[in-house]
Amino acid sequence: MQPQTQKRDSKTRILLGIVGLMAGLMVAQAASANGAYYRKYEVTITNITRGQTFTPLLVATHSPRVGLFDLGAPAGEPLEILAEDGNTAPLTEVLLGAGYEVADVETIPGLLGPGATTTVVVEATRFQRYLSLAAMLIPTNDTFVALDTVPLPFRSRSYTAIAYDAGTEANDQNCLNMPGPRCGGEGFSPGPNEGDEGYVYVSNGFHELPPAADGEVLGPQVYDWRNPVARVTVRRIR
Repeated sequence: MQPQTQKRDSKTRILLGIVGLMAGLMVAQAASANGAYYRKYEVTITNITRGQTFTPLLVATHSPRVGLFDLGAPAGEPLEILAEDGNTAPLTEVLLGAGYEVADVETIPGLLGPGATTTVVVEATRFQRYLSLAAMLIPTNDTFVALDTVPLPFRSRSYTAIAYDAGTEANDQNCLNMPGPRCGGEGFSPGPNEGDEGYVYVSNGFHELPPAADGEVLGPQVYDWRNPVARVTVRRIR
């Protein structure tokens, strides 16, 4: 029987064979019968920017065969929606569709303002020992904060997370094209869009841009950042 390939968003690199999937299901059943396989982790995220706000945060635990994105590669639509609109649902669906490769997917609701901290508890097993998280920065066109496939600690560990640009929308810094309470503009705009870069890269912040004929163009005085943009502490609690 030929291996079954599950079509993935370009940000989730995963290939499942039927034999491997069945083996994973058997291990998952054994883990369910033995609670010692399951581990809980407290994940604490602090927004360390001056003027950017994080949209609801997606936090997932998974195997090393799963990742949210590849630098230099185009963003798939689920990541584009998160980066332009702050909506975690499509990427959550993709992750949950990976079956045993993903242990837990949580969304922390609400907005996380500058200097604020939030915490969530996630589960993992010794077979799914990696953590990823992502959220949009607002007000931006298509910038998101992320950790991608970092190892879960034996006890505790801290990370710094940087901002990435999804490359799916021009960075015009115009409120007409940026959602959220500050601007209230358009969120997800299906691409390709004029002026987009076409690939995921490390974001280079806000810049001084000329005024636009329509809408308000925001400047760097309040909304610029220098990476990193978040501090993440992961602590095993069971």
